[in-house]
Amino acid sequence: MQGDWKKEWQPMVDSVGQDFSNKGEEVVWGADEVEKGGIRRFLEPLEFDCALHYDEEVAQKHGYNDIIAPYSSILTWSIPPLWEPGKTVFTSEEKHSQPTESPLTGLKIDKAPSTTGYIVTDIEFEYFQPIVVGDRICKVGNVLLSCLPKETKIGKGAFMTWESKFLNQKDDLIAIVRMQTYSYNPYPVGNQEETGQKEAAN
Repeated sequence: MQGDWKKEWQPMVDSVGQDFSNKGEEVVWGADEVEKGGIRRFLEPLEFDCALHYDEEVAQKHGYNDIIAPYSSILTWSIPPLWEPGKTVFTSEEKHSQPTESPLTGLKIDKAPSTTGYIVTDIEFEYFQPIVVGDRICKVGNVLLSCLPKETKIGKGAFMTWESKFLNQKDDLIAIVRMQTYSYNPYPVGNQEETGQKEAAN
């Protein structure tokens, strides 16, 4: 981006409040139903010892139909599959090659200028009810809450905050997520160091 690069982000700034998921009609389902084996594998590395997540009797005594998944596992159940039968996602044999498409990459938006860098800078969840074994979780909506063009020591781009809802197969609201991302065009490594030194001096 050359010249007054911030002007290239104005269409996105003007779009704050818009739902970029086809007016909320797009529903993206997680790859699998919530099942006990998946919960167990989530608990293991954390040594997360709460009986609500592995003892059906305890969970039922507390009013649940079955064991519940930790709230922090919601992304595990809501991310769609990277690969499906009949699909090819790795099209290059080069070392460190990346998939041609991934559910974890940012939205492709015509109104936004072209960028090559993308990071998540902040994420916030508001939970309304637990995830129970047998649930299937979907993500609905991608509402743009804010867009702030900004130059940083790693490049020029914009911080954008997005809001989505997570529902189960009964359309019950499980959670609302607000995620801030930074889409940018990276500086060469040497320029990053020089920009960082200038910022420190100021």
